[in-house]
Amino acid sequence: MPDRNSTSAAPTAKYIFVTGGVTSSLGKGIISASLAKLLQARGFRVTIQKFDPYINIDPGTLNPYEHGECYVTDDGAETDLDLGHYERFLNVPTSQANNVTTGRIYDHVITKEREGAYLGKTVQVVPHITDEIKRRMLLLGQTGQFDVVITEIGGSIGDIESLPFVESVRQLRWDLPENNTLVIHLTLLPYLKAAGELKTKPTQHSVRDLRSAGLQPDILVCRSEHPIPAEMRRKIALFCNVNINSVIESLDADSIYSVPLLMLKEHLDERVIKKLNLKGGAAQPDLEAWKDFLGRLKNPTEEVTIALVGKYVELPDAYKSIIESFIHAGAQNECKVTVRSIQSDNLTAENVAQQLAGVHGVLVAPGFGERGFEGKIAAVQYVRENGIPFFGICLGMQVAMVEFARNVLGLTEASSTEMDAQTPEPVIAMMEEQKNITQKGGTMRLGAYDCELRRGSKAAKAYGRNQISERHRHRYEFNNDYLERFEAAGMLASGRNPETDLVEVVELADHPWFVAGQFHPELKSTVQNPHPLFVRFVKAAIQYRKGL
Repeated sequence: MPDRNSTSAAPTAKYIFVTGGVTSSLGKGIISASLAKLLQARGFRVTIQKFDPYINIDPGTLNPYEHGECYVTDDGAETDLDLGHYERFLNVPTSQANNVTTGRIYDHVITKEREGAYLGKTVQVVPHITDEIKRRMLLLGQTGQFDVVITEIGGSIGDIESLPFVESVRQLRWDLPENNTLVIHLTLLPYLKAAGELKTKPTQHSVRDLRSAGLQPDILVCRSEHPIPAEMRRKIALFCNVNINSVIESLDADSIYSVPLLMLKEHLDERVIKKLNLKGGAAQPDLEAWKDFLGRLKNPTEEVTIALVGKYVELPDAYKSIIESFIHAGAQNECKVTVRSIQSDNLTAENVAQQLAGVHGVLVAPGFGERGFEGKIAAVQYVRENGIPFFGICLGMQVAMVEFARNVLGLTEASSTEMDAQTPEPVIAMMEEQKNITQKGGTMRLGAYDCELRRGSKAAKAYGRNQISERHRHRYEFNNDYLERFEAAGMLASGRNPETDLVEVVELADHPWFVAGQFHPELKSTVQNPHPLFVRFVKAAIQYRKGL
Protein backbone atom coordinates (compact mmCIF):
# COMPACT_ATOMS: atom_id res chain seq x y z
CA MET A 1 0.00 0.00 0.00
CA PRO A 2 1.57 3.34 -1.03
CA ASP A 3 1.89 6.08 1.52
CA ARG A 4 -0.64 8.88 1.44
CA ASN A 5 0.67 11.98 -0.32
CA SER A 6 2.98 10.01 -2.63
CA THR A 7 2.72 10.49 -6.39
CA SER A 8 4.74 9.35 -9.37
CA ALA A 9 5.69 12.98 -10.08
CA ALA A 10 5.86 15.73 -7.49
CA PRO A 11 3.05 18.24 -8.07
CA THR A 12 4.06 21.73 -9.06
CA ALA A 13 0.56 23.18 -8.97
CA LYS A 14 -2.58 23.27 -6.87
CA TYR A 15 -5.61 21.43 -8.25
CA ILE A 16 -9.24 22.57 -8.13
CA PHE A 17 -12.01 20.19 -9.22
CA VAL A 18 -15.42 21.55 -10.20
CA THR A 19 -18.36 19.14 -10.15
CA GLY A 20 -22.05 19.69 -10.72
CA GLY A 21 -25.27 18.27 -9.35
CA VAL A 22 -29.07 18.39 -9.59
CA THR A 23 -29.15 19.27 -13.29
CA SER A 24 -26.93 19.94 -16.27
CA SER A 25 -26.30 23.40 -17.77
CA LEU A 26 -25.83 25.06 -14.39
CA GLY A 27 -22.71 26.83 -15.66
CA LYS A 28 -19.72 24.86 -14.38
CA GLY A 29 -17.69 26.24 -17.28
CA ILE A 30 -18.55 29.85 -16.47
CA ILE A 31 -17.87 29.38 -12.74
CA SER A 32 -14.55 27.69 -13.57
CA ALA A 33 -13.60 30.48 -15.98
CA SER A 34 -14.70 33.19 -13.52
CA LEU A 35 -12.66 31.72 -10.66
CA ALA A 36 -9.70 31.35 -13.01
CA LYS A 37 -10.05 35.01 -14.01
CA LEU A 38 -10.06 36.15 -10.39
CA LEU A 39 -6.96 34.10 -9.58
CA GLN A 40 -5.24 35.28 -12.76
CA ALA A 41 -6.07 38.87 -11.83
CA ARG A 42 -4.21 38.31 -8.56
CA GLY A 43 -1.09 37.26 -10.46
CA PHE A 44 -1.43 33.47 -10.41
CA ARG A 45 -0.76 31.41 -13.53
CA VAL A 46 -3.97 29.48 -14.18
CA THR A 47 -5.27 27.00 -16.72
CA ILE A 48 -8.56 25.11 -16.98
CA GLN A 49 -9.25 21.65 -18.38
CA LYS A 50 -12.51 19.85 -19.16
CA PHE A 51 -13.01 16.11 -18.58
CA ASP A 52 -16.06 14.90 -20.47
CA PRO A 53 -17.76 11.56 -19.72
CA TYR A 54 -18.98 10.75 -23.24
CA ILE A 55 -17.31 7.92 -25.18
CA ASN A 56 -16.63 9.90 -28.35
CA ILE A 57 -12.90 10.54 -28.77
CA ASP A 58 -13.76 14.21 -29.21
CA PRO A 59 -16.82 16.26 -30.26
CA GLY A 60 -15.59 16.51 -33.85
CA THR A 61 -18.16 14.04 -35.18
CA LEU A 62 -21.03 15.25 -33.01
CA ASN A 63 -23.98 17.09 -34.56
CA PRO A 64 -24.11 20.68 -33.23
CA TYR A 65 -27.69 19.96 -32.09
CA GLU A 66 -26.24 17.23 -29.85
CA HIS A 67 -23.34 19.08 -28.29
CA GLY A 68 -23.29 22.65 -29.50
CA GLU A 69 -20.25 24.19 -31.11
CA CYS A 70 -17.05 22.21 -31.67
CA TYR A 71 -14.24 24.46 -30.49
CA VAL A 72 -10.85 24.15 -32.24
CA THR A 73 -7.51 24.98 -30.63
CA ASP A 74 -4.27 26.18 -32.25
CA ASP A 75 -2.84 22.67 -32.18
CA GLY A 76 -5.83 21.27 -34.06
CA ALA A 77 -7.76 19.67 -31.21
CA GLU A 78 -11.54 19.46 -31.67
CA THR A 79 -12.83 20.18 -28.18
CA ASP A 80 -15.78 21.04 -25.97
CA LEU A 81 -17.24 24.53 -26.31
CA ASP A 82 -16.33 25.28 -22.68
CA LEU A 83 -12.71 25.69 -23.82
CA GLY A 84 -13.96 28.73 -25.70
CA HIS A 85 -15.11 30.23 -22.40
CA TYR A 86 -11.73 29.47 -20.87
CA GLU A 87 -9.89 31.30 -23.64
CA ARG A 88 -12.32 34.23 -23.80
CA PHE A 89 -12.00 34.85 -20.05
CA LEU A 90 -8.26 34.19 -19.61
CA ASN A 91 -6.92 35.30 -23.01
CA VAL A 92 -4.62 32.25 -22.88
CA PRO A 93 -4.69 29.57 -25.62
CA THR A 94 -5.79 26.06 -24.70
CA SER A 95 -4.61 22.84 -26.35
CA GLN A 96 -5.28 19.15 -26.82
CA ALA A 97 -4.31 18.63 -23.17
CA ASN A 98 -7.18 20.82 -21.92
CA ASN A 99 -10.00 18.49 -23.05
CA VAL A 100 -10.14 14.78 -22.27
CA THR A 101 -13.04 12.38 -22.89
CA THR A 102 -13.89 8.91 -21.66
CA GLY A 103 -13.34 7.74 -25.24
CA ARG A 104 -9.79 9.08 -25.28
CA ILE A 105 -9.04 7.46 -21.91
CA TYR A 106 -10.35 4.04 -22.92
CA ASP A 107 -8.70 4.26 -26.34
CA HIS A 108 -5.34 4.85 -24.69
CA VAL A 109 -5.74 2.04 -22.13
CA ILE A 110 -6.99 -0.49 -24.70
CA THR A 111 -4.13 0.36 -27.05
CA LYS A 112 -1.65 -0.22 -24.22
CA GLU A 113 -3.34 -3.53 -23.39
CA ARG A 114 -3.02 -4.69 -27.01
CA GLU A 115 0.67 -3.78 -26.89
CA GLY A 116 1.13 -5.96 -23.81
CA ALA A 117 1.90 -3.06 -21.49
CA TYR A 118 0.02 -4.57 -18.53
CA LEU A 119 2.02 -7.80 -18.43
CA GLY A 120 -0.98 -10.10 -18.49
CA LYS A 121 -2.93 -8.38 -15.73
CA THR A 122 -6.70 -8.09 -15.90
CA VAL A 123 -7.42 -4.55 -17.09
CA GLN A 124 -10.05 -2.89 -14.89
CA VAL A 125 -11.66 0.48 -14.27
CA VAL A 126 -9.73 0.62 -10.99
CA PRO A 127 -6.79 1.00 -11.20
CA HIS A 128 -6.07 1.14 -14.95
CA ILE A 129 -8.75 3.57 -16.15
CA THR A 130 -8.56 5.75 -13.04
CA ASP A 131 -4.75 5.79 -13.20
CA GLU A 132 -4.90 7.11 -16.76
CA ILE A 133 -7.48 9.73 -15.76
CA LYS A 134 -5.27 10.84 -12.86
CA ARG A 135 -2.21 10.98 -15.09
CA ARG A 136 -3.99 13.35 -17.45
CA MET A 137 -5.44 15.42 -14.63
CA LEU A 138 -1.89 16.09 -13.40
CA LEU A 139 -0.16 16.65 -16.75
CA LEU A 140 -0.63 20.40 -17.07
CA GLY A 141 0.27 20.96 -13.44
CA GLN A 142 3.56 19.10 -13.86
CA THR A 143 4.77 21.35 -16.70
CA GLY A 144 5.85 24.05 -14.27
CA GLN A 145 3.86 26.62 -16.26
CA PHE A 146 0.91 26.93 -13.87
CA ASP A 147 0.27 27.66 -10.22
CA VAL A 148 -3.34 26.44 -10.36
CA VAL A 149 -5.06 23.87 -12.58
CA ILE A 150 -8.87 23.94 -12.55
CA THR A 151 -10.51 20.73 -13.76
CA GLU A 152 -14.17 20.80 -14.73
CA ILE A 153 -15.86 17.38 -14.56
CA GLY A 154 -18.59 17.14 -17.19
CA GLY A 155 -22.06 15.80 -16.48
CA SER A 156 -23.81 15.65 -13.11
CA ILE A 157 -23.08 13.70 -9.97
CA GLY A 158 -25.02 10.44 -10.12
CA ASP A 159 -24.49 9.93 -13.85
CA ILE A 160 -23.10 6.44 -14.34
CA GLU A 161 -20.61 7.54 -17.01
CA SER A 162 -18.92 10.14 -14.78
CA LEU A 163 -18.22 7.77 -11.87
CA PRO A 164 -14.63 6.94 -12.96
CA PHE A 165 -13.78 10.65 -13.01
CA VAL A 166 -15.22 11.20 -9.54
CA GLU A 167 -13.33 8.16 -8.26
CA SER A 168 -10.13 9.52 -9.81
CA VAL A 169 -10.60 12.82 -7.98
CA ARG A 170 -11.14 10.91 -4.74
CA GLN A 171 -7.89 9.03 -5.27
CA LEU A 172 -5.97 12.19 -6.15
CA ARG A 173 -7.13 13.86 -2.96
CA TRP A 174 -5.65 10.88 -1.12
CA ASP A 175 -2.47 10.87 -3.22
CA LEU A 176 -1.56 14.53 -3.07
CA PRO A 177 -0.36 16.56 -0.08
CA GLU A 178 -2.90 18.33 2.10
CA ASN A 179 -3.94 21.78 0.83
CA ASN A 180 -3.05 20.80 -2.74
CA THR A 181 -6.57 19.92 -3.87
CA LEU A 182 -10.00 21.46 -3.50
CA VAL A 183 -13.48 20.41 -4.64
CA ILE A 184 -16.12 22.95 -5.64
CA HIS A 185 -19.61 21.54 -6.12
CA LEU A 186 -22.16 23.52 -8.14
CA THR A 187 -25.81 22.89 -7.35
CA LEU A 188 -29.26 24.37 -7.92
CA LEU A 189 -31.55 25.99 -5.36
CA PRO A 190 -34.91 25.88 -7.15
CA TYR A 191 -37.55 28.46 -6.34
CA LEU A 192 -41.05 27.06 -5.90
CA LYS A 193 -43.50 29.80 -6.78
CA ALA A 194 -46.40 28.11 -5.02
CA ALA A 195 -44.43 27.90 -1.77
CA GLY A 196 -42.78 31.26 -2.31
CA GLU A 197 -39.35 30.04 -1.25
CA LEU A 198 -36.08 28.47 -2.31
CA LYS A 199 -35.65 24.75 -1.64
CA THR A 200 -32.42 23.22 -0.35
CA LYS A 201 -33.34 19.55 -0.62
CA PRO A 202 -31.98 19.03 -4.18
CA THR A 203 -28.63 20.46 -3.04
CA GLN A 204 -28.62 18.22 0.04
CA HIS A 205 -29.31 15.13 -2.08
CA SER A 206 -26.64 16.11 -4.61
CA VAL A 207 -24.01 16.53 -1.90
CA ARG A 208 -25.10 13.23 -0.35
CA ASP A 209 -24.50 11.51 -3.71
CA LEU A 210 -21.10 13.17 -3.99
CA ARG A 211 -20.14 12.09 -0.48
CA SER A 212 -21.32 8.54 -1.14
CA ALA A 213 -18.77 8.49 -3.99
CA GLY A 214 -16.08 9.45 -1.49
CA LEU A 215 -15.84 13.20 -2.13
CA GLN A 216 -16.59 15.89 0.43
CA PRO A 217 -16.98 19.30 -1.22
CA ASP A 218 -14.93 22.15 0.23
CA ILE A 219 -17.06 24.89 -1.34
CA LEU A 220 -20.67 24.89 -2.54
CA VAL A 221 -21.70 27.27 -5.32
CA CYS A 222 -25.48 27.49 -5.35
CA ARG A 223 -27.23 28.71 -8.50
CA SER A 224 -30.36 30.63 -7.65
CA GLU A 225 -32.86 33.07 -9.11
CA HIS A 226 -33.24 34.81 -5.73
CA PRO A 227 -30.80 35.86 -2.97
CA ILE A 228 -30.08 33.13 -0.42
CA PRO A 229 -31.08 34.17 3.13
CA ALA A 230 -28.45 33.84 5.85
CA GLU A 231 -30.56 31.26 7.67
CA MET A 232 -30.72 29.12 4.55
CA ARG A 233 -26.95 29.35 4.13
CA ARG A 234 -26.54 28.06 7.67
CA LYS A 235 -28.92 25.18 6.91
CA ILE A 236 -27.03 24.24 3.74
CA ALA A 237 -23.71 24.43 5.59
CA LEU A 238 -25.00 22.22 8.41
CA PHE A 239 -26.56 19.52 6.26
CA CYS A 240 -23.80 19.49 3.64
CA ASN A 241 -20.91 19.65 6.12
CA VAL A 242 -19.22 22.80 4.80
CA ASN A 243 -18.31 26.10 6.44
CA ILE A 244 -21.04 28.70 6.21
CA ASN A 245 -18.69 31.13 4.43
CA SER A 246 -18.05 28.41 1.86
CA VAL A 247 -21.68 28.49 0.72
CA ILE A 248 -21.41 30.76 -2.30
CA GLU A 249 -24.42 32.43 -3.88
CA SER A 250 -24.50 32.44 -7.70
CA LEU A 251 -27.43 34.54 -8.89
CA ASP A 252 -28.54 34.64 -12.50
CA ALA A 253 -26.44 37.33 -14.21
CA ASP A 254 -27.26 39.78 -16.98
CA SER A 255 -24.09 38.64 -18.78
CA ILE A 256 -21.65 35.78 -18.30
CA TYR A 257 -18.95 38.44 -18.13
CA SER A 258 -20.52 39.79 -14.93
CA VAL A 259 -19.98 36.49 -13.12
CA PRO A 260 -16.33 37.13 -12.08
CA LEU A 261 -17.42 40.30 -10.27
CA LEU A 262 -20.33 38.46 -8.64
CA MET A 263 -17.93 35.74 -7.46
CA LEU A 264 -15.54 38.42 -6.21
CA LYS A 265 -18.38 39.91 -4.17
CA GLU A 266 -19.03 36.44 -2.71
CA HIS A 267 -15.30 36.06 -1.85
CA LEU A 268 -14.97 32.83 -3.83
CA ASP A 269 -11.34 33.54 -4.71
CA GLU A 270 -10.51 34.36 -1.08
CA ARG A 271 -11.96 31.05 0.10
CA VAL A 272 -9.99 29.15 -2.54
CA ILE A 273 -6.73 30.93 -1.71
CA LYS A 274 -7.14 30.22 2.00
CA LYS A 275 -8.09 26.56 1.59
CA LEU A 276 -5.24 25.87 -0.87
CA ASN A 277 -2.78 27.96 1.14
CA LEU A 278 -1.81 29.80 -2.05
CA LYS A 279 1.09 32.20 -1.56
CA GLY A 280 2.43 35.11 -3.59
CA GLY A 281 -0.70 36.60 -5.10
CA ALA A 282 -1.82 40.21 -4.93
CA ALA A 283 -4.02 41.30 -2.03
CA GLN A 284 -6.79 42.23 -4.47
CA PRO A 285 -7.40 41.19 -8.10
CA ASP A 286 -6.65 43.75 -10.79
CA LEU A 287 -9.91 43.84 -12.75
CA GLU A 288 -9.79 47.40 -14.10
CA ALA A 289 -9.61 46.31 -17.75
CA TRP A 290 -12.44 43.82 -17.16
CA LYS A 291 -14.60 46.50 -15.54
CA ASP A 292 -13.84 48.85 -18.43
CA PHE A 293 -15.04 46.19 -20.87
CA LEU A 294 -18.24 45.70 -18.85
CA GLY A 295 -18.80 49.44 -18.73
CA ARG A 296 -18.64 49.71 -22.52
CA LEU A 297 -20.75 46.57 -22.91
CA LYS A 298 -23.54 47.85 -20.66
CA ASN A 299 -23.52 51.48 -21.78
CA PRO A 300 -23.56 51.42 -25.58
CA THR A 301 -23.90 54.58 -27.64
CA GLU A 302 -24.81 52.77 -30.86
CA GLU A 303 -27.04 49.84 -31.81
CA VAL A 304 -27.09 47.56 -34.85
CA THR A 305 -28.88 44.38 -35.88
CA ILE A 306 -26.86 41.62 -37.51
CA ALA A 307 -28.46 38.67 -39.29
CA LEU A 308 -26.79 35.35 -38.51
CA VAL A 309 -27.70 33.05 -41.39
CA GLY A 310 -27.10 29.40 -40.51
CA LYS A 311 -28.59 25.93 -40.45
CA TYR A 312 -28.31 25.26 -36.68
CA VAL A 313 -29.84 28.51 -35.41
CA GLU A 314 -32.43 26.73 -33.23
CA LEU A 315 -29.58 25.95 -30.80
CA PRO A 316 -27.65 29.12 -29.87
CA ASP A 317 -24.72 27.08 -28.55
CA ALA A 318 -24.07 25.87 -32.11
CA TYR A 319 -22.68 29.34 -32.87
CA LYS A 320 -21.49 30.21 -29.37
CA SER A 321 -18.14 31.71 -30.35
CA ILE A 322 -19.72 33.86 -33.05
CA ILE A 323 -22.29 35.25 -30.61
CA GLU A 324 -19.57 36.00 -28.05
CA SER A 325 -17.36 37.62 -30.72
CA PHE A 326 -20.17 40.06 -31.47
CA ILE A 327 -20.33 40.91 -27.76
CA HIS A 328 -16.58 41.63 -27.70
CA ALA A 329 -16.66 43.62 -30.94
CA GLY A 330 -19.79 45.46 -29.86
CA ALA A 331 -18.17 46.58 -26.62
CA GLN A 332 -15.09 47.70 -28.55
CA ASN A 333 -17.34 49.88 -30.72
CA GLU A 334 -19.53 50.91 -27.74
CA CYS A 335 -22.39 49.34 -29.66
CA LYS A 336 -25.17 46.97 -28.72
CA VAL A 337 -25.22 44.18 -31.31
CA THR A 338 -28.55 42.41 -31.64
CA VAL A 339 -28.11 39.11 -33.46
CA ARG A 340 -31.12 37.99 -35.45
CA SER A 341 -30.86 34.26 -36.20
CA ILE A 342 -32.21 33.24 -39.60
CA GLN A 343 -32.68 29.61 -40.62
CA SER A 344 -31.01 29.25 -44.01
CA ASP A 345 -33.42 26.45 -44.98
CA ASN A 346 -36.20 29.04 -45.08
CA LEU A 347 -34.41 31.62 -47.24
CA THR A 348 -35.25 31.89 -50.95
CA ALA A 349 -34.67 34.47 -53.66
CA GLU A 350 -38.34 35.40 -53.29
CA ASN A 351 -38.38 36.05 -49.53
CA VAL A 352 -34.80 37.12 -48.81
CA ALA A 353 -35.60 40.86 -48.92
CA GLN A 354 -38.37 40.38 -46.37
CA GLN A 355 -36.26 38.09 -44.17
CA LEU A 356 -33.31 40.51 -44.10
CA ALA A 357 -35.37 43.68 -43.78
CA GLY A 358 -34.02 46.04 -41.15
CA VAL A 359 -30.63 44.39 -40.64
CA HIS A 360 -27.41 46.38 -40.84
CA GLY A 361 -25.12 43.47 -41.63
CA VAL A 362 -25.26 39.77 -42.52
CA LEU A 363 -22.97 36.99 -41.34
CA VAL A 364 -23.20 33.66 -43.16
CA ALA A 365 -22.13 31.00 -40.69
CA PRO A 366 -20.01 27.85 -41.01
CA GLY A 367 -21.59 24.45 -41.48
CA PHE A 368 -21.46 21.14 -43.28
CA GLY A 369 -23.75 19.51 -45.83
CA GLU A 370 -26.19 20.55 -48.49
CA ARG A 371 -29.13 21.57 -46.29
CA GLY A 372 -29.60 25.34 -46.33
CA PHE A 373 -26.90 25.94 -48.94
CA GLU A 374 -29.18 27.59 -51.51
CA GLY A 375 -30.68 29.82 -48.82
CA LYS A 376 -27.22 31.09 -47.98
CA ILE A 377 -26.62 31.73 -51.69
CA ALA A 378 -29.76 33.90 -51.77
CA ALA A 379 -28.60 35.85 -48.71
CA VAL A 380 -25.16 36.55 -50.18
CA GLN A 381 -26.58 37.69 -53.52
CA TYR A 382 -28.95 40.08 -51.77
CA VAL A 383 -26.30 41.74 -49.59
CA ARG A 384 -23.79 41.90 -52.44
CA GLU A 385 -26.24 43.63 -54.77
CA ASN A 386 -27.61 45.98 -52.08
CA GLY A 387 -24.38 47.11 -50.46
CA ILE A 388 -25.18 45.61 -47.04
CA PRO A 389 -22.07 44.75 -44.95
CA PHE A 390 -21.27 41.04 -45.27
CA PHE A 391 -19.02 38.68 -43.34
CA GLY A 392 -18.59 35.03 -44.36
CA ILE A 393 -16.93 32.38 -42.22
CA CYS A 394 -15.64 29.05 -43.62
CA LEU A 395 -18.65 27.72 -45.57
CA GLY A 396 -19.78 31.35 -45.62
CA MET A 397 -16.75 32.17 -47.80
CA GLN A 398 -17.39 29.20 -50.05
CA VAL A 399 -21.02 30.26 -50.48
CA ALA A 400 -19.85 33.76 -51.44
CA MET A 401 -17.57 32.32 -54.12
CA VAL A 402 -20.27 30.07 -55.57
CA GLU A 403 -22.78 32.94 -55.62
CA PHE A 404 -20.29 35.21 -57.38
CA ALA A 405 -19.47 32.51 -59.93
CA ARG A 406 -23.14 31.96 -60.75
CA ASN A 407 -24.41 35.52 -60.81
CA VAL A 408 -21.38 37.57 -61.87
CA LEU A 409 -19.18 35.20 -63.87
CA GLY A 410 -22.17 33.51 -65.51
CA LEU A 411 -21.17 30.00 -64.40
CA THR A 412 -24.76 29.05 -63.64
CA GLU A 413 -23.93 25.47 -62.62
CA ALA A 414 -21.11 26.45 -60.27
CA SER A 415 -21.16 24.72 -56.91
CA SER A 416 -19.07 22.97 -54.29
CA THR A 417 -18.28 19.29 -54.74
CA GLU A 418 -19.49 18.88 -51.16
CA MET A 419 -22.99 19.80 -52.33
CA ASP A 420 -22.81 18.42 -55.89
CA ALA A 421 -20.07 15.90 -56.59
CA GLN A 422 -20.83 16.05 -60.34
CA THR A 423 -20.88 19.82 -60.77
CA PRO A 424 -19.25 20.87 -64.08
CA GLU A 425 -17.95 24.04 -62.38
CA PRO A 426 -16.28 22.97 -59.09
CA VAL A 427 -15.50 26.42 -57.75
CA ILE A 428 -15.11 24.80 -54.32
CA ALA A 429 -13.47 21.38 -54.25
CA MET A 430 -11.99 18.93 -51.77
CA MET A 431 -8.32 19.38 -50.99
CA GLU A 432 -6.08 16.76 -52.60
CA GLU A 433 -4.83 15.43 -49.26
CA GLN A 434 -8.44 14.86 -48.16
CA LYS A 435 -9.54 12.70 -51.10
CA ASN A 436 -8.25 9.36 -49.78
CA ILE A 437 -9.40 9.88 -46.19
CA THR A 438 -12.18 7.54 -45.05
CA GLN A 439 -12.35 8.25 -41.30
CA LYS A 440 -14.38 11.31 -40.31
CA GLY A 441 -13.01 12.16 -36.87
CA GLY A 442 -9.97 14.41 -36.53
CA THR A 443 -9.07 14.28 -40.21
CA MET A 444 -10.04 17.73 -41.52
CA ARG A 445 -7.68 20.66 -41.95
CA LEU A 446 -7.54 21.58 -38.28
CA GLY A 447 -5.79 24.17 -36.17
CA ALA A 448 -3.73 27.29 -36.81
CA TYR A 449 -2.32 28.10 -40.27
CA ASP A 450 -0.47 31.17 -41.47
CA CYS A 451 -1.95 33.65 -43.90
CA GLU A 452 -0.39 36.55 -45.83
CA LEU A 453 -2.74 39.48 -46.44
CA ARG A 454 -2.62 41.70 -49.50
CA ARG A 455 -1.26 45.13 -48.62
CA GLY A 456 -3.96 47.79 -48.56
CA SER A 457 -6.81 45.28 -48.52
CA LYS A 458 -9.80 45.63 -46.20
CA ALA A 459 -8.61 42.60 -44.25
CA ALA A 460 -5.07 43.96 -43.83
CA LYS A 461 -6.42 47.31 -42.64
CA ALA A 462 -8.68 45.57 -40.12
CA TYR A 463 -5.81 43.49 -38.69
CA GLY A 464 -3.28 46.32 -38.91
CA ARG A 465 -0.69 43.88 -40.25
CA ASN A 466 -0.07 41.58 -43.22
CA GLN A 467 1.00 38.35 -41.47
CA ILE A 468 -1.68 36.52 -39.46
CA SER A 469 -2.45 33.06 -38.12
CA GLU A 470 -5.99 31.69 -37.83
CA ARG A 471 -7.69 28.42 -36.91
CA HIS A 472 -9.29 26.11 -39.46
CA ARG A 473 -11.82 23.27 -39.57
CA HIS A 474 -12.80 22.15 -43.07
CA ARG A 475 -12.16 19.75 -45.96
CA TYR A 476 -13.01 21.89 -48.98
CA GLU A 477 -11.16 24.86 -50.47
CA PHE A 478 -11.52 27.43 -53.22
CA ASN A 479 -10.38 26.00 -56.56
CA ASN A 480 -7.48 28.19 -57.70
CA ASP A 481 -8.16 27.28 -61.36
CA TYR A 482 -10.91 29.91 -61.22
CA LEU A 483 -8.95 32.60 -59.37
CA GLU A 484 -7.92 34.67 -62.38
CA ARG A 485 -11.52 35.01 -63.55
CA PHE A 486 -12.71 35.96 -60.07
CA GLU A 487 -10.12 38.68 -59.63
CA ALA A 488 -10.75 40.09 -63.10
CA ALA A 489 -14.41 40.51 -62.10
CA GLY A 490 -13.60 42.24 -58.80
CA MET A 491 -13.51 39.43 -56.22
CA LEU A 492 -10.02 39.71 -54.75
CA ALA A 493 -8.08 37.00 -52.95
CA SER A 494 -6.78 39.29 -50.21
CA GLY A 495 -5.31 36.50 -48.05
CA ARG A 496 -3.40 33.34 -48.98
CA ASN A 497 -1.56 30.57 -47.23
CA PRO A 498 2.16 31.17 -47.88
CA GLU A 499 2.99 27.46 -48.23
CA THR A 500 0.07 26.11 -50.26
CA ASP A 501 -1.18 29.32 -51.94
CA LEU A 502 -4.70 28.34 -50.89
CA VAL A 503 -7.11 31.27 -50.72
CA GLU A 504 -7.83 32.26 -47.12
CA VAL A 505 -9.60 35.63 -47.44
CA VAL A 506 -11.69 37.19 -50.23
CA GLU A 507 -13.26 40.61 -50.53
CA LEU A 508 -15.02 42.92 -52.96
CA ALA A 509 -13.15 46.15 -53.57
CA ASP A 510 -16.23 48.10 -54.63
CA HIS A 511 -18.43 47.08 -51.69
CA PRO A 512 -18.65 48.90 -48.31
CA TRP A 513 -17.68 45.69 -46.44
CA PHE A 514 -17.78 42.32 -48.17
CA VAL A 515 -15.14 40.11 -46.55
CA ALA A 516 -15.06 36.36 -46.06
CA GLY A 517 -12.49 33.98 -44.59
CA GLN A 518 -11.90 30.26 -44.96
CA PHE A 519 -10.81 30.15 -41.31
CA HIS A 520 -12.76 30.64 -38.06
CA PRO A 521 -11.90 34.07 -36.61
CA GLU A 522 -14.53 33.67 -33.89
CA LEU A 523 -12.29 31.09 -32.18
CA LYS A 524 -9.66 33.69 -31.32
CA SER A 525 -11.83 36.56 -30.08
CA THR A 526 -11.47 37.29 -26.36
CA VAL A 527 -12.58 39.99 -23.93
CA GLN A 528 -9.06 41.39 -23.89
CA ASN A 529 -8.51 41.06 -27.66
CA PRO A 530 -11.73 41.31 -29.69
CA HIS A 531 -11.16 39.88 -33.15
CA PRO A 532 -10.33 42.66 -35.64
CA LEU A 533 -12.57 41.30 -38.40
CA PHE A 534 -15.58 41.31 -36.08
CA VAL A 535 -14.66 44.77 -34.79
CA ARG A 536 -14.43 46.17 -38.32
CA PHE A 537 -17.62 44.36 -39.43
CA VAL A 538 -19.60 45.88 -36.56
CA LYS A 539 -18.13 49.29 -37.40
CA ALA A 540 -19.24 48.82 -41.03
CA ALA A 541 -22.75 47.93 -39.80
CA ILE A 542 -22.85 51.14 -37.72
CA GLN A 543 -21.82 53.17 -40.76
CA TYR A 544 -24.43 51.43 -42.91
CA ARG A 545 -27.17 52.20 -40.36
CA LYS A 546 -26.13 55.86 -40.39
CA GLY A 547 -26.07 55.94 -44.19
CA LEU A 548 -22.34 56.74 -44.29
